[in-house]
Amino acid sequence: MRLDDYIDGLEPDEDARRRRLAKEKSYEVTEYLEDFERAFEESVQGGDLFGSTSPSVFVGRSGYPDVSTGLLSPVAGDVDPESLVTDASWYGAVGIDDVVQRRSSLLNSNRRADVRDAGSLSDSDSVHDAWNGFLGTQREVAIAGDPVDVEIGLDGTPELDLSGGEISAPRGPRARANRAELAENPYVPRPVKKTLEDDDWQAQGAMTYLYRRGFDVYEINNILSAGALGRGENRRLVPTRWSITAVDDTVGQFLRGQLRGTQSIDQVEVHENEFMGNRYWVVLAPGKWEYELVEMKAPGSIWNQGQGEVWMGAASEGFEGRSGYVDETAGAYYASRLGVLEHLAERDRQAKCLVLREVSDDYWAPVGVWQVRESVRNAFDDEPGEAEDFATAIRAIEPHLPVSTNRLRRKSSMVSGLQSSLADWT
Repeated sequence: MRLDDYIDGLEPDEDARRRRLAKEKSYEVTEYLEDFERAFEESVQGGDLFGSTSPSVFVGRSGYPDVSTGLLSPVAGDVDPESLVTDASWYGAVGIDDVVQRRSSLLNSNRRADVRDAGSLSDSDSVHDAWNGFLGTQREVAIAGDPVDVEIGLDGTPELDLSGGEISAPRGPRARANRAELAENPYVPRPVKKTLEDDDWQAQGAMTYLYRRGFDVYEINNILSAGALGRGENRRLVPTRWSITAVDDTVGQFLRGQLRGTQSIDQVEVHENEFMGNRYWVVLAPGKWEYELVEMKAPGSIWNQGQGEVWMGAASEGFEGRSGYVDETAGAYYASRLGVLEHLAERDRQAKCLVLREVSDDYWAPVGVWQVRESVRNAFDDEPGEAEDFATAIRAIEPHLPVSTNRLRRKSSMVSGLQSSLADWT
């Protein structure tokens, strides 16, 4: 499809009305949170949460290496626990208000622990051997193929704060757990058992193995976070936020390696997608693998709350990848890159890639990098627009961006290189 026809045919985001309501923290959300507070008071009985089915775990990063590690379980008994697990199925099915509701529905029953030393949370001295006590239960939940029934003992009254903050969505209640016990024998998939039984398997290799066996990154980062991957004594609890980026990066490096020696695409392609107040332009051009993410965050959006100009950040890599962590674009860089690499691996082709992410003021609460990952993954679902060369593609996109071409050129190494290396893009 010609690029001008492709852009002319783009329809407004169908979720615009719902996002506007979400931005105002609509009455529906407010009423839900009020109902949740009542359900919360009814569910916690005498310091115990009975009949709860835990779908996930959470490891904090504050105070590292002494961190808060916990089990996430729904407060209301009539909620499907699988619907509360962040995964690819959320794309297109939820809005920001839905994420607020789902996240606030989970009680975080936690204890503090050293990331390596099990201490009083297990009969084992180290995390890698912790298969009983609180850490053992947490690990069983993380490696299980389905949500697990647990019984949790709580110390005192859980803290319930649904107000959120200026840059955070409301979270569910938190409570210190004095015990956690399985109420059933969980099902553990065979590939997961294999990674657990091999104490000589490095974490990167185990993650790649699970991915190749059909596990999505959401499942893998849960397992990694609970300290269930890596070489024996090196296994440790990994803060959830770090584990998400680690898995995206590791799987991305694996996929990038698969592209070595493959042929290049032969046409400049433009893909576009919009979700939750975020708009993405993905430009693929012939050549060896190269990647850049440029983020543009509007004034009034969650990460740029001032009234000044659009904030911009960028990070890139060449054919050999990066040697250091990304600062400006952080986890979004690796999540976006994964979506692009999966698409190219499926085609058995490589390409130069520029991803432009525009964050509008409709994005009133941060929902996590999963929306970046899934938005880029799904950007390739429809037929792309085609351009004669990279420069033509940028000129066609520029009127739809919140910044000028000059600002984009100053921030983007790919766009700034247009005049000097145009032949490489044609």
